[in-house]
Amino acid sequence: MGEDMVLTYQVDSDDFTRAGEASSSLKRTLKQLGIPADIIRRISIVMYEGEINMVIHAHGGTITVTIGDEGVEMVLKDTGPGIPDIEKAMQAGWSTASEEVRAQGFGAGMGLPNMKKNADTFHIDTVLGVGTTVTAAVHF
Repeated sequence: MGEDMVLTYQVDSDDFTRAGEASSSLKRTLKQLGIPADIIRRISIVMYEGEINMVIHAHGGTITVTIGDEGVEMVLKDTGPGIPDIEKAMQAGWSTASEEVRAQGFGAGMGLPNMKKNADTFHIDTVLGVGTTVTAAVHF
């Protein structure tokens, strides 16, 4: 492919009507680039789960995606409250989502575990009261 392609997506807080647009847009781009379907599926899961987490928990944020010869890196940066206990947040089913969010079918506590499961590399940097940056990559 040569030079890396960098895409940036803005995710709005509490905007469930547009939640998933960034991951859908990335999926279309990856298909156009001829990336194998199994790789696209994994990237889409990581991206979607991260995007939904930003909508639910983090007052939105910015996702920067770098598509290179080796794979796709996603950096999801928010200015939300931070994650008080990463170990707990990584447990399947654990969630701080409100009942209202859960009633809409979100906030089941699978976001971060699904991201980690589908990424080849996964890292969380979080500072309480400042925000969280999740960096995940899927290699070709």
